[in-house]
Amino acid sequence: MNKETASLIDEAAQSTTALGPLVGLAREDFVGAVALLLRETAGNPVRTLRHSQALGKDMVQILTGKSGLAPDPKDKRFKDPAWQYNPFLRAGAQYYLAVEKGMKNWLEELELDAIERDRANFITQIIIDSLAPTNSLIGNPTAQKRLIDSGGLSLIKGLKNAYNDLVHNKGQVSQVDKRPFKLGENVATSKGSVVHRTPIMELIQYAPTTDEVHAIPQLTIPPQINKMYINDLSPEKSIVKWQVDNGIQTFVISWKNPMKNEGHWNMADYVGACREAIDVICKITGAKKVNVSGGCSGGQTTAMLASKMAADGDDRLGTVTLMVCVLHPQQNDIEAGALMTENGLKLAKRRAAKKGIIKGSDLSRGFAWLRPNDLIWNYVINNYLMGEDPPAFDVLFWNADATNLSAALMGDFLTIFETLAFTKQGEVEMVDHKIDLSKVISDVFLLGGVTDHITPWRACYRSTQLFGSKDVTFVLSQSGHMQAILNPPGNPKAKYYVSRAEGHPPADVDTWLGGAEEVAGSWWPFWMEWIQQRSGQKVPAPKKLGNKAYPPMEGAPGLYVLEPA
Repeated sequence: MNKETASLIDEAAQSTTALGPLVGLAREDFVGAVALLLRETAGNPVRTLRHSQALGKDMVQILTGKSGLAPDPKDKRFKDPAWQYNPFLRAGAQYYLAVEKGMKNWLEELELDAIERDRANFITQIIIDSLAPTNSLIGNPTAQKRLIDSGGLSLIKGLKNAYNDLVHNKGQVSQVDKRPFKLGENVATSKGSVVHRTPIMELIQYAPTTDEVHAIPQLTIPPQINKMYINDLSPEKSIVKWQVDNGIQTFVISWKNPMKNEGHWNMADYVGACREAIDVICKITGAKKVNVSGGCSGGQTTAMLASKMAADGDDRLGTVTLMVCVLHPQQNDIEAGALMTENGLKLAKRRAAKKGIIKGSDLSRGFAWLRPNDLIWNYVINNYLMGEDPPAFDVLFWNADATNLSAALMGDFLTIFETLAFTKQGEVEMVDHKIDLSKVISDVFLLGGVTDHITPWRACYRSTQLFGSKDVTFVLSQSGHMQAILNPPGNPKAKYYVSRAEGHPPADVDTWLGGAEEVAGSWWPFWMEWIQQRSGQKVPAPKKLGNKAYPPMEGAPGLYVLEPA
């Protein structure tokens, strides 16, 4: 694998789709951000003229060859030597850099509040990125060289790739070559069976690989966007395999991809399905408790489940593990957060309710345009201009296997965001109870990712203060969103941070970080030891999956993951 492909994979893997408040962005929010810029342009013509003159001076220096503007050495778009030695290309890059510089200088002088400034900066950067000369064949010397070296074949292949995306990928530029992957053959290969199926979910039990297992089983609640096999991508990075190989009785929910007539499924329905899964697990294993884990939106669902069970006096909940999950969001946590407005959230809810569902392809397309350099222009250059196939990478294959989101569930997630429901003790009602995480006394394990821009780790850390648990452990893994989770033993660059201090984690995240220890290696063994200590005594492993009441059906990963979006 060359450096360019590795970089392409890494950037896309860090930007995998995640369910959060961004699903509530309405097109009016983008229009409003542009209108803000136009208002400031018209409101102070003297300032605008001054910056136009400064841009004009830069243009004169470029024309006379006296400009000192040069791209950042770290900007890989301009790494080709031609940008430095070819005077026409160098001038083209300098024009682009002059516009970028002029826009940034102009934005710095605008009289805006913090949210408006973030909004203006974000939308401006999207516009500037789209204007980069490297996004076109005439302005990309690397692609021009490939065209000559290939005798025109790269252009033909690029046009073919563009046609295939237009016809077979709903007009989106492909981020992954899906052809090498097939579920059950080289992806999601751990042995197991569906032991229970309802209209909303399948419950999969995985076969033990040890002679003895811990008495308390583990249930994984996946996100409602994308599919459950992120937990079992390949043997070397399978959380499922890691669990069963360490004597954990492993169960995973597989959500059905909702169609339009199922758009009424809401948080209560999903939490009810989780409760039903726990019922089945207890009957199959004979356990009185079930440890539960969830990531991203699955983590929010897990937190709601924990609150509901505590309210009902249901003591079957064992430990709670939440990975890259934000329960206490703030608008400035993420770059695009500044775009969200109260009116936009209402419009997004209304449109979703009318359609019944939000299509997975629409969510993926909208998410990509929030990070266009990483998720659009990189692939336009690679697939269309260079005529290369997109990389074949299992995480990207999973990310491209998007599912729909029911309108009712989207509305509930937005309500959680708007009301900060998890931070209020008994003030917000949802799922037939008043949400109160302070009543949850289960031991809690929280995971954040150092470079996660989707669920920033400092936002994840705020969850340490929400639970009534005496035992709360926070671990900070290297890398970004899904890569922080899929960080198995064997990676020589792997490391994580954890505090060995006794007592509850401090409210101040920097205080925690100051006392945290850097540990070389994967966080998986640390988490497994933590889980095993809370999974009861060892008992003989079951010889068969399921039981008479819940006999095994289709093999893992089940039928619901095979349904198209």
